[in-house]
Amino acid sequence: MKKGFLILGVLCLLLLAGCTSRKETDQPADGRMPVVASFYAMKELTESIGGDKVRVTVLIPEGTEPHDFQPTTKSMKALSRARVFVRQGLGMEPWAEEMVRAAENKKMVQVVASRDVEPIRNEDADEIREHGQYDPHAWLSPSCAGKEAAAIAEGLAEADPANAAYYRKNAAVFTARLQELADAYGKKFRTLPRRDFVTGHAAFAYLCRDFGLQQHSVEDVFASGEPNARQMAGLVEFCREHRVKTIFTEAAVSPKTSEALAREVGAKVVPIHTLEGGEGEGDYLQQMEENLQRIYESLK
Repeated sequence: MKKGFLILGVLCLLLLAGCTSRKETDQPADGRMPVVASFYAMKELTESIGGDKVRVTVLIPEGTEPHDFQPTTKSMKALSRARVFVRQGLGMEPWAEEMVRAAENKKMVQVVASRDVEPIRNEDADEIREHGQYDPHAWLSPSCAGKEAAAIAEGLAEADPANAAYYRKNAAVFTARLQELADAYGKKFRTLPRRDFVTGHAAFAYLCRDFGLQQHSVEDVFASGEPNARQMAGLVEFCREHRVKTIFTEAAVSPKTSEALAREVGAKVVPIHTLEGGEGEGDYLQQMEENLQRIYESLK
């Protein structure tokens, strides 16, 4: 997404917002605190912490890459009425700061969920120029998701002090369940001789850091380009040499190249969740457990 188009779009929306009469941070009729989450994974984490005290609206429509989102009148209206805005950070939402300024919602608490995460740096020069220096996919790591849950709990508590203990308790329970999941699969992965798996795009570096695994991907961190002939030949060679029998594919990425790779090396295509959109069933913990189980099965 070009910065010039983003700024132009935000300026136009600012004019629209100035012409729209509204009450700041309108409270929903059911009494729940209005919260806006940038995309689906942030919604899942926020609902796990906020429970029945919050009503979460997702800013980015289904089928839209979070990196490429452009603000709309509807999304600006949601942000102008929110008490809390939860976003990932690490370059996942490059439009966020301009959009927050345009919304002019001085009562809104902003939460950058990844604030306490140790980031993984991008190594590709083109990716750094286009998207920034960090891999943003920290929510796919159990250890990082625990830190993000804590950050979200503190943001909700700041906006709603009367229910601060409730949010912090939910975050503690959620983090304990993440740790149980990490402990169980840490033991499973340690029993396997293989550590490498193949994905549609390179979204699992933080998960790999948790478990000592290594991902090989058809597309890059930002799912912004298919491999060239040399890279594809390298993937084919790797899959054959390591007898890879599973190629993972994600809803946000076209499966065509992954399917072609699978046909070439005699592997099957298996879905895996990135939680960038609501493609899976179940809550965050259920989808993460499915991911870990599918990766584990692929390495056996």
